[in-house]
Amino acid sequence: MRVFVTGASGHVGSALIPELLSAGHEVVGLARSDTAAAAVRARGAEVRRGDLDDLDGLREAAAASDGVIHLAFKHDAMIAGDMASAAAADLAAVQALADALTGTGTGTGTGTGKPLVGTSGTGMLAMAGIPGTGTEDDVIPGGYRVDTENLIIGLAGHAVRSSVLRLPPTVHSELDKHGFVPTLIGIAREKGVSGYLGDGANRWPAAHSLDIARLYRLALEKAPAGSRLHAVDDEGVPLRQIAEAIGRHLGIPAVSVPAEEAGAHFGWFAPFAGLDNVASSARTREVLEWKPEHPGLLADLDLGHYFG
Repeated sequence: MRVFVTGASGHVGSALIPELLSAGHEVVGLARSDTAAAAVRARGAEVRRGDLDDLDGLREAAAASDGVIHLAFKHDAMIAGDMASAAAADLAAVQALADALTGTGTGTGTGTGKPLVGTSGTGMLAMAGIPGTGTEDDVIPGGYRVDTENLIIGLAGHAVRSSVLRLPPTVHSELDKHGFVPTLIGIAREKGVSGYLGDGANRWPAAHSLDIARLYRLALEKAPAGSRLHAVDDEGVPLRQIAEAIGRHLGIPAVSVPAEEAGAHFGWFAPFAGLDNVASSARTREVLEWKPEHPGLLADLDLGHYFG
């Protein structure tokens, strides 16, 4: 397939391009800067210049492809606190991709049968208050980033082989430079202690970047239309264990941060520090025959590459 990938120069994109190429696919990667274009080209992909606001460009690129994988998101806006505009831009970008893949400008055509693999997060389940272990069957009516997930799933009714990968909060590997783990390490270095909220019993699911890249490829190639998929290896690692591993490698103590001090200690990251988000990938593993092969989160932390 000729595959159009947004976010191709980012963390997951950096693992995905080689995965797709090794499976015999052609890759066209969206790049919004010269630096991003050079990174995409260096990994062997063709470059399409543009960004998420270039809706006509997204439609053209999707129409010229045999399938689309959508990774890009305005993380800089989210971190700056403008979560609403980041989510709105994502929704508009996916609608533009949908226009091309349904064969119309309205999203109500007969469809092209092409695959669209989108991106969401297991954290949305915890934020929506869904109790217990999150599964692929859990559906949220709407909300931040959920509207985009639901739009993609709904395209299955218009002859688009759509699927969504819900990523865990911690996607880890040597490629991870700006995710949750580097954020926690940066805070620990700044504060001189490795903090966890309260008793640190809240849990984060996790998976290795290379295992996730393989899952995106499998979804592109054979996910049933309308599939919600969980890119989860570790179902839930207690935050205290993560903080203790970070403290060990930095040579600083791991300490409890009281809830009333969360904002002062964690800054913008405070809402995520208390996230309890156990998630299962049993259905995903069965449907796509996906089996993670790379180290789990704590083992990956102990390899030391995060602390160079």
